Amino acid sequence: MIEKKRKRLEAAGWKIGSAREFLELTDQEEAYIELRLKLADALKRQRVSRNLTQGDLAKAMSSSQSRVAKMEAGDASVSLDLLVRSLLAMGTTNMDLAKIIAGSQGRRKAA
Repeated sequence: MIEKKRKRLEAAGWKIGSAREFLELTDQEEAYIELRLKLADALKRQRVSRNLTQGDLAKAMSSSQSRVAKMEAGDASVSLDLLVRSLLAMGTTNMDLAKIIAGSQGRRKAA
């Protein structure tokens, strides 16, 4: 954030901080959320790189397009198991999963 804007917001009474601070997340909660987001982002990247629609992926998984959309969005109703199984179904190797989890593939930053 631009320093001038930050100072103006703080002067107006706004508090600047992270999502972790705002939500009062523990280290474990933050790590869990990051893991879900990394897996969701990887799923979308792989689907797009294979020129598949959400509907195509859903058919291959015997699921629905709306479920794939929820998976890619990191929706809390989607289990980690389903995210991992979906990645494996698209050909992701155990080594690829390790890289995703370790963060070496980079995750999109929130706007």
